[in-house]
Amino acid sequence: MAKAPHGAVDFGALHRRLDEAEARLAGDATGEERRREVLAERARAIAGSREAPRAECEPVLAFAVGGERYAVAVEAVSQVLEARGLQPLVAAPPWLLGAMVARTRVVPVLDLRQLLGLGGGGLSDLGKVIVVEHEGEAFGLAAEVLEGRLEVPRAGLVQAPAGPFLWVAPDRLALLDLGQLGLAGRG
Repeated sequence: MAKAPHGAVDFGALHRRLDEAEARLAGDATGEERRREVLAERARAIAGSREAPRAECEPVLAFAVGGERYAVAVEAVSQVLEARGLQPLVAAPPWLLGAMVARTRVVPVLDLRQLLGLGGGGLSDLGKVIVVEHEGEAFGLAAEVLEGRLEVPRAGLVQAPAGPFLWVAPDRLALLDLGQLGLAGRG
C-alpha cells in the first residue's frame, strides 16, 4: 500500500480495507447468529427487570433541624430555597419565622424547632426553606441541613406515637404530617 503524504488520507486504501472487513463479516454466518442470540438475551433481561418485584419504598425529602431528622413526602415539595430570602414579620408568633416569595407566591415559613419543642439557635442556623403544598395551601419549613431525596423502604416503618408525624423509620427519620403541622401552626 502506497503511503500518502503526511496529513493526506488515502481513501482508495481505506475503501479496500472496509470492503475486506465487510466481506469477512458477511461470510461469517455464526457471527450473525451470535448477534441475534445476544440481542434476544438482552431483550429477555430487560423484560424481566420490569416484571421483577420491587421493594415498596416511600420517596421523601430528608432534612435536619434542631438536631433531629425529618422528612416530607416528595410529591408535597414545591421547591427548596435559600433561607436568606426570608423576611421577618412584625408581631408574629414564635413558630412563624417570617415569609418569603416562592414562585410568585408569598408563603409563611414555620419554625419546626418552636412547633416541635426542639432546641436550636437563631435564624443563622437555618440554611434552607422547603416549600410544601398541602390541600392547596403553600408554606415553608425552615431546615438547618438538607439531606436530599431518599427512598425509604416501607418495611420497618413504625406508626408515630403522637405529634405531627405519620411514621418513623428504623433510623429515626420521622415523616411529618403536613396537615397536622398546619393545624399546630394555627393554634
